[in-house]
Amino acid sequence: MLLGSGGEPYRMYLLMSTEERERLKVISKLADGTGRREGMTQRTAAVLLGCAERHVRRLVAQYRREGDAGLVSKRRGRPSNRRLPAAYQEQVLALVREHYLDCGPTFIAEKLQERHGIKVSRETLRQWMTAAGLWKPKARKATHRRWRERKECFGEMVQIDTSEHDWFEGRGERAYLIALIDDATSRQFLRFYSADSTETNMTHLRDYIATHGRPMAFYGDKASHFRVNRSSTVEEDLEGIEPQTQIERALAELDITWISAHSPQAKGRVERSFATAQDRLVKEMRLRGISDIQTANDFLEEYYTPLVNKRFATKPSCDVDAHRSCDGFDLDAIFSRQEPRTIMSDYTIQFANQRYQIPKHSALPGMVKSTLIVETRLDGTLRLRWRGRYLQFEKITPRAAADAAALPVGLRPPSRAAAHGTAVTPAPDHPWRGRHAATPPPRR
Repeated sequence: MLLGSGGEPYRMYLLMSTEERERLKVISKLADGTGRREGMTQRTAAVLLGCAERHVRRLVAQYRREGDAGLVSKRRGRPSNRRLPAAYQEQVLALVREHYLDCGPTFIAEKLQERHGIKVSRETLRQWMTAAGLWKPKARKATHRRWRERKECFGEMVQIDTSEHDWFEGRGERAYLIALIDDATSRQFLRFYSADSTETNMTHLRDYIATHGRPMAFYGDKASHFRVNRSSTVEEDLEGIEPQTQIERALAELDITWISAHSPQAKGRVERSFATAQDRLVKEMRLRGISDIQTANDFLEEYYTPLVNKRFATKPSCDVDAHRSCDGFDLDAIFSRQEPRTIMSDYTIQFANQRYQIPKHSALPGMVKSTLIVETRLDGTLRLRWRGRYLQFEKITPRAAADAAALPVGLRPPSRAAAHGTAVTPAPDHPWRGRHAATPPPRR
């Protein structure tokens, strides 16, 4: 151990990216055995990290040899393999100083290749010239934003956004105001929540749709609960799967289009409503002594929302209501967190560090090794759905799971003949029975 002048040990800091920190949490549990006690296997770790099981084993071995530093990329701090040599850079800059001192990077890159046979990208050349003081980047002009017409019909497009603000001015818990505002009429649908999460946004969307019907489109930002902000994996590319968030999936099932805004200014209508709420709504709740979410939501429903809709809502240019009926849609099932799980040979599944048993009377042919969907409803309850059919299940303890794996009596899938009541018992004198007769063969 290295000691300082005062005898205290030196502190060593290790820089890790967010991805490497998440990898450390998973690999450290596998390496020290705590992951096994929590039900984590190499397969589940591979799913969490988005890599192959073989790579998980390599990471565990590397972590045991080198500790946390073993999970840090060895390429960090090193120059790129495609970096051009310094002598090449100096040759290019010398030509720029001699022939093209008053020219821009794009023009110079073209002339270097045309007249000198030197190929360098305009962006690389721009960086070299800027560092050498040969080019001063121009100030960017303000982005031109075009005014957009309102939609014509109520329900044609609904904007959604969340405002994090000290709504109770320190008198109560932190609250988030989720707002839905119709683009054609500016009618608002407001509610406070304790978090800005997938579940709270799904709750708000579900309640809006249950009240007004299915709009044509929702318009929101690129938050991670609305849109997948990562590139697709190799497996997804090979299978042609487009990664979706839970909200994207739910809206697709309801035939509702999701439109992503590229800037806060694009959601100007809902952003301006938040500016009004942060001024007017805060003062209204202060005057009434409101300091909790439940009371605030009652106030929104009974007073504030009707007031702002009456005062600020406009008449659409078209009187047709574009909302569509929700008949035939199970909103509780659609607005649930849905995750696939594999049915094991003992008719159990594992979900959230807990095992669940499918009873014998719910077992059907073809279940073993197939995939079912675990629905976590907004009220916290679970549903197991297999090929459109909801199954009965029961939670089992680790001891019961071990017993079920050791003695899978009565858990075999029924045959097709037994399931349809067409099983036939062979007659006592059937030829096949003769092969297994208990009488010994005659002596010769």
